Amino acid sequence: MLASLRKASSVARVSLPAAPCTSFRLNPTPNKAFSAGQKRFLSIHEYQSVQLLNSYGIATPKSIAAKTPEEAYQAAKELSASGSVIKAQVLAGGRGKGNFDNGFQGGVHLVESPEQAKEFASKMLGAKLITKQTGAHGRICNTVMLAERRDAAHEYYVAILNDRGVGGPVLVTSAQGGMNIEEVAAKDPSAIITTPINFENGLSKEEALGVAKKLGFKTERAQSEAADTFINLYKIAKDKDATQIEINPLGETSAGEVLCMDAKFGFDDNAEFRQKDIFALRDISQEEPSEVEAQKANLNFIKLDGSIGCLVNGAGLAMATMDVLALHGGNPANFLDVGGGATPETVKKAFEILTSDPKVKSIFINIFGGIMRCDYIAEGVINAAKELNINIPLIVRLKGTKEAEAKAMIKESGLKIIAHDNLDEAAEQAVQLAA
Repeated sequence: MLASLRKASSVARVSLPAAPCTSFRLNPTPNKAFSAGQKRFLSIHEYQSVQLLNSYGIATPKSIAAKTPEEAYQAAKELSASGSVIKAQVLAGGRGKGNFDNGFQGGVHLVESPEQAKEFASKMLGAKLITKQTGAHGRICNTVMLAERRDAAHEYYVAILNDRGVGGPVLVTSAQGGMNIEEVAAKDPSAIITTPINFENGLSKEEALGVAKKLGFKTERAQSEAADTFINLYKIAKDKDATQIEINPLGETSAGEVLCMDAKFGFDDNAEFRQKDIFALRDISQEEPSEVEAQKANLNFIKLDGSIGCLVNGAGLAMATMDVLALHGGNPANFLDVGGGATPETVKKAFEILTSDPKVKSIFINIFGGIMRCDYIAEGVINAAKELNINIPLIVRLKGTKEAEAKAMIKESGLKIIAHDNLDEAAEQAVQLAA
């Protein structure tokens, strides 16, 4: 959601974290950045975010999570007599405008009665919600959240991020909340207020009050509550190794209450070893199954939509490989970096993941043997081809350490593995065989 804020960074100086050490502490777990990690952060559901906010004294509308229609019925009974809101809990934006694969429209609805909550929940739970962020496949909805209906007289935007320009954390705010913040940043960068935060000390009450006044909170009570919210959001970020906290909207009611009405959290994967409680909230049903399997095997893998499976060592070489395939008119089916510590066993696992994708019509192995030994890759390829009965064309380019031994192993295997020395020729043939 915040991607285009980068474009406004000349004014707002906002950018998303991307370096290997992105958490708010400076001692990430050793070697984690070099192991599995196709994701740079963990996302959690809205109802989980609400619980975290409340644990730090940050006010939100009262809410209850439900995993069955009956639980949704009971939750609606417990909430405000004026009705409630039901929200599908999937890790994607644009839920309100999405549609379920069973034909039900919208992942967010006003609820007038417990009976209606039960009806809506029965249509949401177990179905896949398709939004502009999920792609056509959608994401399964296993939980809904019922929240009391609270109307905001004004809506604000608040986020805690790391800013490369500032060299530390920042508080990003706007009086134009409740809207697509990317559009706000593009049309009117001056509407984005960026406040650097002292890493050790956080925001002072004076600094936070200054931001609240700039944003236009009307009463002293609202200004104070908003300031406390800003201060406590940073405490969460630092305590929990968050890479992103986004509140949109932060609502101010007509009575002067300040409430976080929606929340999006991201946490640094490098901090998993010290954030067990946070990472216990991970919902793998919201993730691509092949990426989950790859992560277990310490493989850096991202599924794409093409037809050429790629197995490469090194992120730079992997991206170059994808580029040269595209240059010849091909589409990669994945990004897969086996890293410098791959073994024949992990190479075999990589093949299992690649061949499980029915779209893959050829596999291109491109290895530069620096730290990685080419003969380990060759052994893994040969074992996988034999044990998995792979009948997809295999195009292999091996260069560097133990290159000669690897080529001899492939030749002696008797398998139909096409070897190339030239990257351009290898890529071209991979594209042709996938056609």
